[in-house]
Amino acid sequence: MNPSNKKILGFIIPNLIILSIIGNNKMLNPSSGGVLVFSEFVILPMLMGIMSAWFWKDYKLTNKTLIWNSILNGFIAILLSYFFLGEGTICLIIVSPLIFAFVVTGAFIGKVMFKRRDQKMNISFVSLLLFIFIADSVSDHHYENMVSDEIVIKATPDKIWKNVVAFEKIKQPNQYWLFKLGMPSPMQTTVTANKLGAGRKCIFSNGYTFDEKIVAFEVNKNLTFDIVNQPQDPEIMGHIDIDKGQFILKDNGDGTTTLIGNSWYKLHVFPIWYYDIWAESITRNVHLRVMDHIKLLSEK
Repeated sequence: MNPSNKKILGFIIPNLIILSIIGNNKMLNPSSGGVLVFSEFVILPMLMGIMSAWFWKDYKLTNKTLIWNSILNGFIAILLSYFFLGEGTICLIIVSPLIFAFVVTGAFIGKVMFKRRDQKMNISFVSLLLFIFIADSVSDHHYENMVSDEIVIKATPDKIWKNVVAFEKIKQPNQYWLFKLGMPSPMQTTVTANKLGAGRKCIFSNGYTFDEKIVAFEVNKNLTFDIVNQPQDPEIMGHIDIDKGQFILKDNGDGTTTLIGNSWYKLHVFPIWYYDIWAESITRNVHLRVMDHIKLLSEK
């Protein structure tokens, strides 16, 4: 085989195999409910790096070249995920550090493995990774979290309450970097009535709407709402479910009020140690954009 062709196969074959594994896993394991397990972002990228290292084992690649080749491999995998798995752009930005890190890790593991030429050990190690992937794919995965933020507003609860229940469009420019890149940001809320059981809508910058139902309505104290329908957007569909939101007003007794925003969500992407950092950051910045707007309206 032409040496240059073998190098190219180190990019093509591993990506096609990994894409096939993910596709077959979805078909053979429909009970997963769309959950993306940690193995898809850790084990499979490592296997991709190992497979690529096999194709490149006869070339004396420097560590720098191996890293850049692996990053290119990860980039190809991300493009394939966009076109064939329907992933959103922001999701792929979030996942890319994880993919790059473990493809590079796998490539260096493969470089060591194939240098030693211990075929029995190599097969055992790859088999172990595949076993972990299968076991992880069929295991139950469940994770819930709550994020809470608070700000102090120079106004009494009765002046703030109406802006908590519903507020006019936010005109302030986005500060959070993911919002600047195109992630939808909260723009406005509307309500059908000022009472328990009323419908409420949180409208985002791209027109997507979260439909809500008020389940606690304590005037000037507590507004709690369940999310009854969320947009079918590739950035969030199958990745996160927002279950409930809440605003609590605490009178500080000095003409100021502490406004607390709480959100509860379920994550369907793993590993949690990575993705919950992003989920908390995004949720917190949604909170603060809304709460800062409520503060601005209430302090006028």
